[in-house]
Amino acid sequence: MTQPTPIADIASAADLLQVYASGQRNFSSITLSEVDLSEADLKGADLSYADLSGSTLRQANLRGADLSYANLAEADLTGADLRGAMLIGTNLKTANLSGATLATADYDPEETHFPQGFDPVQQGLKRDR
Repeated sequence: MTQPTPIADIASAADLLQVYASGQRNFSSITLSEVDLSEADLKGADLSYADLSGSTLRQANLRGADLSYANLAEADLTGADLRGAMLIGTNLKTANLSGATLATADYDPEETHFPQGFDPVQQGLKRDR
């Protein structure tokens, strides 16, 4: 069995996708700000506490991903699939969520930060109790 790649060794979007393709799913606390992950398949990845600020995640598959307490400020999530994702405490305040699918994603109304005018209930998110 191969050892997981240390988070510190993942320095680019290409590194992340390669390690994900090898089967690793734990990327908690990774810092990859301003990277291009357009159309990336990161379904089920643990990106909790990650810094993906300013990154491009257009059309990315983040279905079921754990993005709890992740920093997605200024991230472009246009058309991204976030169905069933964990968005507890996630910073999406200045993110672009145009066309993103967020149905059944979990959020905390006290700790999750959405863009101004974004209605999580209207978008089909699930309130975490």
